[in-house]
Amino acid sequence: MGNIQAPFRQRYRINALRGAGGLALCLLAVTSAPPAPPLVRVIFEVMGTLAIFIAIAGRGWSLFYIGDRKNSELVTYGAYSITRHPLYFFSLIGIAGVAAQTGSLLLIGVITLTAYLAFDMAMRGEEAYLASRYGQRFHEYRRATPKLWPDLSLWRECDDTLLRSAKALSSLRDGVVFLAAWVGVELIELGQSAGLLPVFWTLPI
Repeated sequence: MGNIQAPFRQRYRINALRGAGGLALCLLAVTSAPPAPPLVRVIFEVMGTLAIFIAIAGRGWSLFYIGDRKNSELVTYGAYSITRHPLYFFSLIGIAGVAAQTGSLLLIGVITLTAYLAFDMAMRGEEAYLASRYGQRFHEYRRATPKLWPDLSLWRECDDTLLRSAKALSSLRDGVVFLAAWVGVELIELGQSAGLLPVFWTLPI
C-alpha cells in the first residue's frame, strides 16, 4: 500500500461519515423521540453535553502527541500508548453525546453503532497501511495495545519528543462538527415543537 493512498482513503472515509451524519439529521427531522419525564430528559441532555466536550478535549489531547506525524511516524506513547485509535475513541464518545440529545435510547444505539462500523473500516485500512510500512514494529504495538477501549495501565510518556500544539489546537475546529450537530438536533426539536417540521414516526424507546 503506497504512502499516498492512506491519507486519501482517510479523507474519503471522513467525507463519507460526514455525509452519513447529514443524512441522519434529515431522518431526525421527521422522527420524534418517545415522551419522557422531564428529569429523564435533563439527564440525557446533561450526559450528552458532557460527552461532547469530553470528545473535543480528548481529540485535542490525542493530537498533542500525533501532530502531523500521522502518516510519517509510528506514535506509541501518550494517548497512543493506551489505545491504538484514541481519535476514533473520542469521536465515538462525541457522536454518542450528540445522539443523546435526541432523548431516544434507540437512536443512541443505532447512531453510535453505525459510526463504530464506519470507524472500524477506517481503522482496518489504517492498520493495514501501518503494518505494510512499519512491519514488525507495528505488529508488536498491535499485540500490546488495545484497538479502541483504553487500558490506562499501559500509559507511557516520552519526555524528549516535541508535542505538536498547533495540530492539537486545530482539533478545536474539528470540534465544531460536534457542536454544529448538537445545535442541529436542538433546532429540529424546536421545529417539531412549533409544528414547522412534520413527524412521521415516533420511536418506541
